[in-house]
Amino acid sequence: LNLIVLPTVGVVLGSGVLAMTLGCVNLKIGSLSLSPAFAKETATYTAATTNATNTITAVPSDAGAEISVQANDAEVDNGSAATWKEGANTVKVTVTAADGTTTKAYTVTVTKS
Repeated sequence: LNLIVLPTVGVVLGSGVLAMTLGCVNLKIGSLSLSPAFAKETATYTAATTNATNTITAVPSDAGAEISVQANDAEVDNGSAATWKEGANTVKVTVTAADGTTTKAYTVTVTKS
């Protein structure tokens, strides 16, 4: 039995993945409170705002990973502001491992009133 440690994906024992480490260690949309509170393993969140914009910041768990952010299907640079329309807005954050194929996705529905 061989033990292989893959820094961007996790720990692999034989041919089975034991633990996935890919994801975010932090996901923030301005000062909004995510519900439920952010946890790397949770993929779906909600938030409410009266603001016209909020800055979206996602921090990957692996420094070699890439972050992609979309707000209402428009690309937004990580660390930049997204503009909200009235009602429900969908934020999709995708973390892609250095291998270019392994991904972890998060979705936040931001409701602007």
